[in-house]
Amino acid sequence: MANKTFQLETLTCPSCAAKIETVLKRMKGVKDVEVLFSSSRTKVSFDEEVTNQDDIKKTIEDLGYDVLGVK
Repeated sequence: MANKTFQLETLTCPSCAAKIETVLKRMKGVKDVEVLFSSSRTKVSFDEEVTNQDDIKKTIEDLGYDVLGVK
């Protein structure tokens, strides 16, 4: 199990955070998602045998949000 934090470009509204959280929770291999609107961070726990941080980053970017970094 891996835990990564994705730093996003500033989120403009709480519904943006909810949208990201909903889509990521539907991804295979993702176990937990926490989107922090105030700091524009998304914390994701996922099974590395099923998905990876690049797939998660691409999913966020496909929703129209820029990922500035991953820790």
